[in-house]
Amino acid sequence: MKATKLVQILVLLPYVFILSNVNAQQQTFEPAAIWKDNNGIHINAHGGGVLYQKGTYYWFGEHKVEGSKGNTAQVGVHCYTSKDLYHWKDAGIALSVSDDPESDIVRGCIIERPKVIYNKRTRKYVMWFHLELKDKGYWAARAGLATADRPTGPYTFIKSLRPNAGKMPFYPSGIPVAEHINVEKPANNTDSIFCRDWKGGQMCRDMTLYVDDDGKAYHIFSSEENMTLHIAELDKSYTSHTGKFSRVYPGFQTEAPAIFKRNGKYYMIGSACTGWAPNAARLFVASSIYGPWKYEGNPCQGEGAGLTYGGQSTFILPVAGKKNAFIFMADKWQPKNAIDGRYIWLPITFKAEKPELSWADSWTLNSFGS
Repeated sequence: MKATKLVQILVLLPYVFILSNVNAQQQTFEPAAIWKDNNGIHINAHGGGVLYQKGTYYWFGEHKVEGSKGNTAQVGVHCYTSKDLYHWKDAGIALSVSDDPESDIVRGCIIERPKVIYNKRTRKYVMWFHLELKDKGYWAARAGLATADRPTGPYTFIKSLRPNAGKMPFYPSGIPVAEHINVEKPANNTDSIFCRDWKGGQMCRDMTLYVDDDGKAYHIFSSEENMTLHIAELDKSYTSHTGKFSRVYPGFQTEAPAIFKRNGKYYMIGSACTGWAPNAARLFVASSIYGPWKYEGNPCQGEGAGLTYGGQSTFILPVAGKKNAFIFMADKWQPKNAIDGRYIWLPITFKAEKPELSWADSWTLNSFGS
């Protein structure tokens, strides 16, 4: 073989490897299976959410490590990018944990369910996440905030807090006066928890973000010892709460909220509180973001529906370019070996305006039609 030809082959080999690796990536969605990125490594973005901008999807999630240690933040928030939702490129760590022992996000803290939204006014990418302080278990129940100038980061940690300190709930039309909170005389245990935290701010655990058609953004999170969901308005910069918020089904113990809007109606899927173990999903419907919300039972159908097919909701992803096309994103947690957590993505269908989910071993975006 001539030396020049050998050199040409050696030059082309890396590109052949890259192309073969990309082709090896899946062309379908295979719920709960290993999902490899462009490097052939299982995607590491748990409890995540997706931002779509200018033709690119950005998937943010918790970076896990092996073993039970992976249930704490040892690395930070990972980001992946995609043009088609099937193939994902590793974009690196968007938000890194700190080595400063005085930082709220020091290595060993708990960072869960990071979500990112873009603020057109400030041109900033805004990330909120559930934060637990190192070695404090789930006692802190705080919201963490970080911002960046680019979608993939790096994100700068700004602050952590308990939302809406000293603020009382907003009661949308239809909520009986009898259900309003009396700080001096709480009517029940759930209201007592709210009143306990009233001055210092409300607890914030499982959470998501939602930007409405008018550009207003909302922070939706489990609060009051996970007994109640709060839907809280963010200010124009998306970096603080305005103080306006509503409570959803106080005492119903709902977590893992994921929200979307279709034909003017708001839909929210969540779960009961059973630790890392799966349970039946819950569907809520409202005509206003603040409610009142109506509980509509379990949206899952068929075998495995009672345990949400082994997963737990984290985000509802609208598919760009397809009308009324939404993907239910869920996590199949593996707390004994956190890095092995799997992803369950399923298409949402509608029956008489009610969202439904059914298991599929394999499916494609063609499920939604054109």
